[in-house]
Amino acid sequence: MIAPRNKLLLWVGAGVVPAATLAGMVPETALYCVIVLIVLFTIFLVDAMLSPAELNALRVSVPDVIRLSTARSGIIPLTISRDDSKLRTLRYGLPLPPEVPAVEESAVTLLPGKSGGYRLDYACIPLRRGCYRLRRCYLEQNSRFGFWSVRRAVPIETELRVYPNLLTERKTVAALFLNRGRFGIHAQRQVGQGRDFEKLREYLPGDAIDEIHWKATAKRNKHVTKIFQIERTQEIYVIMDASRLCARHVASPVVNAATPTLPQIAMPGYQEAQKPTVLDRFITSALVLGMAAERQGDLFGLLAFSDTVQRFVRAKSGRQHFGALRDALYTLQPRLVNPDFDELCSFIRVRLRKRALLVFLTDLDDPLLAESFARNIHLIARQHLVVVNMLKPDGVAQVFSNENVGEIDDIYARLSGHLRWQDLQELDRVLGRGGARLSLVENEKLAASLISQYMAVKARQLI
Repeated sequence: MIAPRNKLLLWVGAGVVPAATLAGMVPETALYCVIVLIVLFTIFLVDAMLSPAELNALRVSVPDVIRLSTARSGIIPLTISRDDSKLRTLRYGLPLPPEVPAVEESAVTLLPGKSGGYRLDYACIPLRRGCYRLRRCYLEQNSRFGFWSVRRAVPIETELRVYPNLLTERKTVAALFLNRGRFGIHAQRQVGQGRDFEKLREYLPGDAIDEIHWKATAKRNKHVTKIFQIERTQEIYVIMDASRLCARHVASPVVNAATPTLPQIAMPGYQEAQKPTVLDRFITSALVLGMAAERQGDLFGLLAFSDTVQRFVRAKSGRQHFGALRDALYTLQPRLVNPDFDELCSFIRVRLRKRALLVFLTDLDDPLLAESFARNIHLIARQHLVVVNMLKPDGVAQVFSNENVGEIDDIYARLSGHLRWQDLQELDRVLGRGGARLSLVENEKLAASLISQYMAVKARQLI
């Protein structure tokens, strides 16, 4: 494909138009004007016919998979290969999806006068998690005489994988990941009664009666005591809700004033696209919790559900397992359906036989869904340790907790928030009677709260 450049328009205005005008006004010069026109059009035509062959000699290659993170500048590497050694100016661009806007729509580079391959970086800023495919790359260069812009779509095949951005979440819990002195997360020896049987030994004065192994005592005809050890590899599962209530947008967490901001891109809906959904906050916080569990030597798994179980990764450890968790979550999107807690609890009872810490990330602001959740979770809490977390809804607080009331509408808003807060407190009491705990967590403190709950459970040896 070719397109006229400003140089061609200038020559047409300075040569073709005057020659044609002069031929019409002065018949004696018609022959000379026609010759000029023929020469000019021949030059234009030859330039248009010879130039595409040079662009067809260029080849573009990209990696099969390109990994990026949301809200962080990323690079798509392009390798331009050619056999000639001509110095040329090349303009290139990629048809990126709206979820992965480019910093600049196109870029211009000067290819040196040497044959071979050259690396070109195309900058972009992903806004949404997901998997996107690129199938074309657009190239443009000037023709030999500069009258035309020669364009070509080169076929490529690559997959853009946009993962959650854990940088902001790690900043909020940075102190927990330090490894200095007594601060931070450490895999350390715990004191107290363990749960795993280790060995038998002879009875010593002061041993509890419930620690005596009666079968071994009867066989040896003397008292034998059981010795336990702390279980090192406990299982932790994050069970996150991916239904309609988790499709709502929330504010992006802000660490401090020095946090770098994204550059402004002139595209519709850019500012709105930067706001994460509730599910996005669940995913990033769950992965940070998985990193903390890895440091403690525990096994970490996840389960995502809506009206059905959408993702399930059994608890394991290791870098490869963390990559599997990230791959399972980066394409997860909320579905506009109600969560089915009956099917979820049935799935848990069948698939999770060993006692584990179950960290639920859901939204129980709907009274009907909260009732269904409380009815089913009691069956799970008999076997597992259940901790329920939900983001604190806006305006939910006690009626006298905020003094900034200036109008009558503010009073009604506080009363409405108090009623919702009272319903959640009642739900917390109902869940507590069944062995579960409910926590209302601030949006920006979600990851830190999950790690604090996990460390408290480890310290008390509840699992």
